[in-house]
Amino acid sequence: MRMVPLHEAREYPFLRRPVTLLFLMAAAMPLAFATWSALLNNFVIDAAGFTGVEIGWLHTVREIPGFLAVGVIAVIMFMREQVLGLVSLVMLGAATAVTAWFPSLGGILVVTMISSIGFHYYETVNQSLQLQWIEKDKAPQTLGWIAAIGSAASLISYGLLVLTWKTFDLSYNFVYTTAGGATVALAVYCMLAYPQFEAPNPQTKRLILRRRYWLYYAL
Repeated sequence: MRMVPLHEAREYPFLRRPVTLLFLMAAAMPLAFATWSALLNNFVIDAAGFTGVEIGWLHTVREIPGFLAVGVIAVIMFMREQVLGLVSLVMLGAATAVTAWFPSLGGILVVTMISSIGFHYYETVNQSLQLQWIEKDKAPQTLGWIAAIGSAASLISYGLLVLTWKTFDLSYNFVYTTAGGATVALAVYCMLAYPQFEAPNPQTKRLILRRRYWLYYAL
C-alpha cells in the first residue's frame, strides 16, 4: 500500500485527509459497540439463560483485553498502527455480527473476548493516531469533533433500536449482524480508500516507565 507523508496528505481534498479517516473510524466503532452493549444483558438472559454468575464471568472476560492492552506494543513491532486500528475495528464488528450465533456460555465468552480485544486495541491505537495526525493548533477542535461523531453514532444506534425493535419485531441476530456488518464495511472501506499516512517523527515502539507515575502503575 502506498505511503503518503503527513504533510502531503494534509493538502489532499477533505474526504481523503487523515482527519477524515479518524472521523470515519470514530463513527464505525460505536455502531457495533453501542448496539452490542445495549442488547447484551437482554440477549444473554433471553437466549442463553444466564444468571448473575454467568454475567459475572462475562464481564470478567470482557475486561481481560483491557488489562493486557499493553500488548499493542508487541503488535506494532510488525504492524503499522493505522492497519492495526482498522483490523481491530474488523474484529469488533465481526464478533458483534456473530454474537447471536453462539447462545451458550462458551460461545458468548469467546465472542466477547474477540470483540473486547478489537475494542481495546482500537481505542489504544486510535488515541495514538490522533496525537500523531492532528495538527497541534487544531487539536482541541478536532478532538471535539471526533468525540461528537462517536457520540452521534452511539445515539443513532440507540435511537434505531428504540424505534425499530418492537415496530418490526427484530431479532437479536438481525440487529447484531447489521450493526457489526456496518462496522466491518466501514473499516474495510477505510483500508481500501486511504493510503498509509506516514507521520514525520518515528513512533516509539517500546515500553517507557516513569518513576513519578508509580501510584498509577500500582493501581
